Amino acid sequence: MTRKSNYTLLNKETGNLAFKVYTFSDNGSFDHIQRLNYYMLIWIIKGTGIATADFSAYDFSEHTLLAFSPYQPFMISTENELEGIAISFHPDFFCIHKHHQEVACNGVLFNNIYDPPMVHVNKEARDKLKVLTEQMKSEIQNAAVAQYELLISYLKIFLITASRLKVDQYPESKTVKEVEDTPFAVQNLKSCIEKHYKSKHAPSDYADLLAISPKALARITKKHFNKTLTTLISERIIIEAKRELYLTNKTVKEIAYELGYNDEYYFSRFFKKNTDVSPTLYRETVGFDRAFEIKE
Repeated sequence: MTRKSNYTLLNKETGNLAFKVYTFSDNGSFDHIQRLNYYMLIWIIKGTGIATADFSAYDFSEHTLLAFSPYQPFMISTENELEGIAISFHPDFFCIHKHHQEVACNGVLFNNIYDPPMVHVNKEARDKLKVLTEQMKSEIQNAAVAQYELLISYLKIFLITASRLKVDQYPESKTVKEVEDTPFAVQNLKSCIEKHYKSKHAPSDYADLLAISPKALARITKKHFNKTLTTLISERIIIEAKRELYLTNKTVKEIAYELGYNDEYYFSRFFKKNTDVSPTLYRETVGFDRAFEIKE
């Protein structure tokens, strides 16, 4: 039986969702591919299953917090009933990029392709987060002066708490002390790849951006990711290519151009080298043309 209680705040100018917190108790809330235009936090309080994000699958158990960025494809599969709390917020309501210095969740909870999109919520954090969600619900129900500001304050505390948990459980999500005494090099590399992967494909480009020698950057990358820098860049490009092939009807040529490849055939060879199938075959077998149900 499906049970839900929704508390929603709409953007007064556009009528679109600004902020929403709700509880769920069912198997169907997220059992189809989602590609939402807002941030999504899903706290699984009861139940187990598999979360799929960016074409990778992760097992989860109770008291797991899942975090998904806008337009990031995800779904949750389970054979038992899930119970939990979900929080949605639009970038216009709270921009994590603009407020990065305050909450430090960008690259930790969100927009992090290097770590699982989840964190275990321990007992101490459960009590704190539960109180915050109840405060959010109450504020939405009883609108008063500075409602947005108070909701954002609750959201900030929620994000900071979750980010701290993620850093504790995945220390490399935040910073790593390099043997070359290069503070923040790993996190800066992640940020650089996320910002420039569509236009910069060579490892030397990132060495220049980080003002570090290519050899030193190669050592850092191998040490902390056990992958070459070329592999990291390629993986990020392939994730985006799969998203576009899977979720849009853009031509391969259009996708190639958006990802910085002027030669469609070179891009197709690159894609096949990294996935063992051509872009066209990938789309025909798992992508847009298979008419998966995608709900905004």
